[in-house]
Amino acid sequence: MPLRRLFLTGAGSLALWSGAALARPRHAAAPHKTAGKPAKSGDDDDDSGGDATAAQDSSPAQTPVGPLDTEARWAFIQDYNTGTVLLQKAADERMPPSSLTKLMTAYITFSMLKSGRLHLDQQLPVSEKAWRMQGSKMFVPLGASIPVSQLIQGMVIQSGNDACIVLAEGISGSEDQFVALMNKEAARLGLTNTQFRNCTGWPDPDHYMSARDIGTLAHHIIADYPEYYHFFSEKDFRFNNISQGNRNVLVDKGLADGLKTGHTDAGGFGLCASSDHGGHRITVVVNGLPSSKARASEGERLLGWAFANFENVALLRKGQDLQVAKVWLGEAPTVPLQAGGDLTVTVPHGWQNRVKVSLDYQAPLPAPIAAGQQVGTITIAGASVDPIELPLVAGASVPRLGLISRSVAVLGHLAGRA
Repeated sequence: MPLRRLFLTGAGSLALWSGAALARPRHAAAPHKTAGKPAKSGDDDDDSGGDATAAQDSSPAQTPVGPLDTEARWAFIQDYNTGTVLLQKAADERMPPSSLTKLMTAYITFSMLKSGRLHLDQQLPVSEKAWRMQGSKMFVPLGASIPVSQLIQGMVIQSGNDACIVLAEGISGSEDQFVALMNKEAARLGLTNTQFRNCTGWPDPDHYMSARDIGTLAHHIIADYPEYYHFFSEKDFRFNNISQGNRNVLVDKGLADGLKTGHTDAGGFGLCASSDHGGHRITVVVNGLPSSKARASEGERLLGWAFANFENVALLRKGQDLQVAKVWLGEAPTVPLQAGGDLTVTVPHGWQNRVKVSLDYQAPLPAPIAAGQQVGTITIAGASVDPIELPLVAGASVPRLGLISRSVAVLGHLAGRA
């Protein structure tokens, strides 16, 4: 039977940017080395230490709509719903993540809460190690017991290194054992350019993450533990008679609902922020910026750029009739062909008539045919974009004709060809 190929050019007036077009390299760059000596903590610090300032990279980031200049040394922007990569710059390079490390500490804490192994009102003791921890602090008193809910607030709002140690020791018995759990979770989540040496982001030459891994972790926090995500959007927290505001300026401005900032001398100033506009969620990761002001302005600029330039469009819906195919030796002469699944794509605003939707199947389709049976392939492609494929399925069942009816149909077909 001949191959039937139907092209629907400009369907939905879309052009596609596939996340697969930005594949990870086989060999990642070596981790950025730091000596890890302490430094003073201030309003701009999320954690402290390091003996070098992050070098700046003037090369532009790569985007579906062309290169874009950014002051960030590392950057990654992704659409939350479709996984489409909207911007990347050295996104798979290993870098000092600073307090962005705390996203994994939060992720594990949330997992313990959801499993019932930890409770928000549970009191965890403050060890001398936690009390002595330097850098950004929640200012936990030595020997006190703090509710988990307040420790989470101290960790994600005040970026408290001491709060992280209390949580780590309370969950795993020691920070070292907790770090082993962090690395196990990183492997499970597919964070291929991540290695943890502590739960705070304190500088260590063997402690690193990539911008893409941070974006992936942020996605999992939002998707896996939405019931605890609200902690990241709280604008201030008062503990031990000390009030501190959320260090994420985008949260303070109401431009984002999370997640975290970070800073060390070696890693520069970094930010992971996520924002939802009417169901369209974007996550931005930047790092290696020279100041907290640059971090805030560049995070705000890139988040605004992503929303201004891209939109999500539902291209195909499961069960949507796309074509009617002829049937060979069936009780019905035709069968509707449908999309086997939903397909929503993230596309640049204003891109028109740049997509091709092709339906590939053998025609006519031989009976019997079962409803939902895959009979071909839907291929969606745009200029210079890797194709996206979905199953093409039958929209109805078509039983095969009985022996006598089949014989009559075959004889009629042969007679028509004579």
